[in-house]
Amino acid sequence: MKIIRFAMQLAVLSAMVYGAYAEKVDMTPEKLRQTATHIILGTVLHIYERSETDNAWDTTHYLAEVEANAVEKGDNISKGDLVYIRYWRRRWVGAQNDLRILDTAGHRGLPKTGESLRIYLARNAYDGFSVTADGGFNVIGANGFEKLEKPAP
Repeated sequence: MKIIRFAMQLAVLSAMVYGAYAEKVDMTPEKLRQTATHIILGTVLHIYERSETDNAWDTTHYLAEVEANAVEKGDNISKGDLVYIRYWRRRWVGAQNDLRILDTAGHRGLPKTGESLRIYLARNAYDGFSVTADGGFNVIGANGFEKLEKPAP
């Protein structure tokens, strides 16, 4: 009887793991601040996007043009500067019966044109997903956008 119960538990566990999807846990505000090389308060002026699809994922890469209204952390950015930030989002397009790859869907809380945000950025550093080294500004993943109630000063 114990063998049958164990086999049933193993079958249920296997089914759960087979369909599991590993989403990246949000960083706390303190962890975002520690991880970021730069933190800006800014207004989103334009958003550009490019999509690509493979057998498993439809990935959209974004580049947003943000006017810096204030700088809370980091150097070489001043009030009024345009900062180009990168982020991404993807969705599963693999066959429904395929084993879904245990991975994240990218950034959450994506900005819209005209929004005022606090943005946690990584430049030549760990961005929450990987280490960058190309000089660009990546939004800390997966929750590096903080919407502001009123426009940044």
